[in-house]
Amino acid sequence: MQLLTVQLQFRHLVQHRLGVDYAGLSTMIHLAQVGSATPTAIAGILETSTAATSLVLTRLETSGHISRQPHPTDRRKVVVEPARASLVAAREHSRPVTDGIDQLTAALTPAERATVATFLDGLVRVYEQALRDRR
Repeated sequence: MQLLTVQLQFRHLVQHRLGVDYAGLSTMIHLAQVGSATPTAIAGILETSTAATSLVLTRLETSGHISRQPHPTDRRKVVVEPARASLVAAREHSRPVTDGIDQLTAALTPAERATVATFLDGLVRVYEQALRDRR
């Protein structure tokens, strides 16, 4: 519970520093991973309607975190792209955690890293199973 609590507190800090809400940061994290996405794909990630996602995207666009561009092959669609400056800012705000994790990992022996990796992979599977059971 301690880990989940501090992760949530850190997420709130990053949201505050970037001036976004939960859905906005979730969208930015997704775009940082995939590069660009359609609003429909983002709605799927957020598990919200396309209308609600449109509001999230409008807030992000107004604050300069994303832009909407014409889809390269389908004129009826748009593609949402993250603003480079926002990605840089998000990474900078996350740097204390990522650097700290890198330092912790570097201090482990290869066998310890393998044990931790096995545990974390198992933990992810537990969460994924709980999500499947929820649906």
